[in-house]
Amino acid sequence: MSLVSMNEILPAARKAGRAIGAFNAANYETAVAIIKAAEAEKSPVILQLYSRLFGNGKAEALGGLLIRLAEKCSQPVAVHMDHGESIEQVRNALSWGYTSVMLDGSRLPFAENVAVTSEAVALAHAVGASAEGEIGHVAMGDATALSDVEETCRFAAATKVDALAVSIGTAHGYYKQTPKLDLELCRQISERLPGLPLVLHGGTGTPIEDVQKAIALGITKINVATEFQHTFLKAVQADLEAANGNFIPVDKFMDAPIERCAEHLRKLIRAFALR
Repeated sequence: MSLVSMNEILPAARKAGRAIGAFNAANYETAVAIIKAAEAEKSPVILQLYSRLFGNGKAEALGGLLIRLAEKCSQPVAVHMDHGESIEQVRNALSWGYTSVMLDGSRLPFAENVAVTSEAVALAHAVGASAEGEIGHVAMGDATALSDVEETCRFAAATKVDALAVSIGTAHGYYKQTPKLDLELCRQISERLPGLPLVLHGGTGTPIEDVQKAIALGITKINVATEFQHTFLKAVQADLEAANGNFIPVDKFMDAPIERCAEHLRKLIRAFALR
């Protein structure tokens, strides 16, 4: 149990027809909420840090915290770099003990994406870590480009990624309107790549019924960041207002938001496991 790579949890989930939640931590409290939810649900989980934190000096220290929490957890926990932007970030994450990395080359031309992702995969595999890539492009304030089936298969074969993020109609952050997943595209990719765990980015705001349909078609890792972190912020704000200016020791104050976030994540973990 405890600290693992995604290779130790995703293939079994794919075979069982369920998905594992990958939640983006941003501080100690959000990380503890993720671990608490995994413990309570007796479920594997993926602790992620977004690549932005690798550019401002936070990822090394926070990564050490996540690794320590994972090692003490009774459930399998992978510690993953989300949306890595460079090979330097991949090298840093692996040297700091991350058990999984993602190199996001989805904005690059196909050949360049293959080249840089393949390098990241080789670096990860050399130290027993797992690697995720992305083909097609899941929007992050820009335009979405759906994955092409043939291109996706060529990418998977060329890079040897352990998990593959595909673009089937989701986007990062909150939606202005309800997204419509291309489940037929998901089915076609899944049938062509039956042993490869597929990843859904942009889990925030996607109707859970559609997410579960995608899981039944081969989606094995669900990324949730905005929704989870907003839940934490709203809990902190509500408790600050309830305190009415009175002093509460910070460590005690944070206990309630952690518990509310953990409960929120428990519901998502159950939904992703199709319970």
